[in-house]
Amino acid sequence: MKRVQSYVISVVAVGLVSAFLIGKTVSGDAVKTMERSESAASVVALQSGHTGIYGGARPLAPYSPGVDAGETVYLSGQVGINPETGSLHDGVEAQARQALENLHKLLTEAGLSKSHVVRATVYLDDIENYGALNAVYGDFFEEVNVKPSRSTVGVAALPIGAAVEIDFIAVK
Repeated sequence: MKRVQSYVISVVAVGLVSAFLIGKTVSGDAVKTMERSESAASVVALQSGHTGIYGGARPLAPYSPGVDAGETVYLSGQVGINPETGSLHDGVEAQARQALENLHKLLTEAGLSKSHVVRATVYLDDIENYGALNAVYGDFFEEVNVKPSRSTVGVAALPIGAAVEIDFIAVK
């Protein structure tokens, strides 16, 4: 029980702290500022041993876009925001493509590929878009032999009016 509580506290700490430390590295008690361009990704190492992964679109709230927890990498839900313009694409297919590209950038930053993804969760604001989502999702994972397990959930609404949000769990 202690290990689970410690992990939950660490994940919450990663989410809260990392939102304020984008562009900084935390190692022990020392904080060193890293230079970073708008398009460059950064990684924030925390005392817990977990590593925050940053790249692609900026988070919409105080959380880490990704957390490397050793053998497992957790990637937060991504919507179809273009990281260069900050704007949401129109339509479920364009949003799904961009969300998957944002996740791919995070995977790459973690040193992983699509074949490392073992679990995906997809949230749709209209379950009628299931077919359109599947077409884009299928193209994304086309070259992967073992496709990740997946759940698709219809929801009432998503942040910033997005039509789709996708998250991944990957194993090294």
